[in-house]
Amino acid sequence: MAKNQLALIIEDDLDLINIFSSALDEAGYLTENINEGKSAIERLNNWNPDIIILDLHLPHVSGVDILRHIRENDQFANTRVIIVTADPQLANTVSDLADLVLIKPVSFTQLRDLAIRMLASDAKDL
Repeated sequence: MAKNQLALIIEDDLDLINIFSSALDEAGYLTENINEGKSAIERLNNWNPDIIILDLHLPHVSGVDILRHIRENDQFANTRVIIVTADPQLANTVSDLADLVLIKPVSFTQLRDLAIRMLASDAKDL
C-alpha cells in the first residue's frame, strides 16, 4: 500500500468525489478534493500531488486545460494522472497526456486497485 502519498481528486460530481476519495483513502493516500477547474489550477500552483484523478468536464476551466497545464509544467514530471470521464471521444484526444484513462462508471475497487498499482510501479502502462 502507498504510504504518505498525496492524491488530488478534481471532479464536479459530489457522489463520485465521495467514491473516489474513499477508494484512495483505503489505498493509503491522503486526499484533497476540488470540484471545479479554476480552483484546481490555483491549488496546483502551490501543491504537487503524487496522483491526480481528473474529470474532463469541469466548471470554469476544463479538465483538458488542467491536463495540459500539468504536462507543460516540470514540477509535475512524476505526478501520475488518471482521467476519469464519461466522454470517451474527448478522452481519446488527450489520452497520450494521461497515465491512464478510465471511462465512467468507475467502481470503488477498480480505482483503489489501479491507484495502488500505479504508484507501486515505475511503468506507465498497466
